[in-house]
Amino acid sequence: MQLDDRDLAILRVLSSEGRITKSALADRIGLSPTPCWERLKKLESAGLIEGYGARIDLRKLAPHVTVFVAAELVDHTSGSFRAFEAAMQRYDEVVACWALGGGFDYLLQIVTRDIDAYQRLIDEMLDARIGLSRYFTYIVTKPVKGAGPPPLEILFGNGDA
Repeated sequence: MQLDDRDLAILRVLSSEGRITKSALADRIGLSPTPCWERLKKLESAGLIEGYGARIDLRKLAPHVTVFVAAELVDHTSGSFRAFEAAMQRYDEVVACWALGGGFDYLLQIVTRDIDAYQRLIDEMLDARIGLSRYFTYIVTKPVKGAGPPPLEILFGNGDA
């Protein structure tokens, strides 16, 4: 899908202000509501907008621990990768998982109540024989910068996004 400056402006605004009204979005990007709505629907239909959601401050909600886990698999067949990736979908505590190139096979982001709950989860994964060979645990001691909107200006290099 070919994107123009207005499409990029829609994406930029929505990535930081997902609750903005359609009319306010249209005003912000300099379009009338109907063409803005049509562009938004095209962006959604093309899969460029994956969804809308709230960022929740877990520190204010409940005690928890965030852990990053660098994981290595037992073997490196396509079937092993598929099985591991399918298994990750079943663990709600795994809030993100990335396949990596280089030394480790995957990086997991896990959020759970405490270290004991984390260790029980890892033990469950090892018992489930999902292909996990070795894992390295990195406990988050404080958030410094969370996931933010994508740097569209940098990615598209025009500074007008």
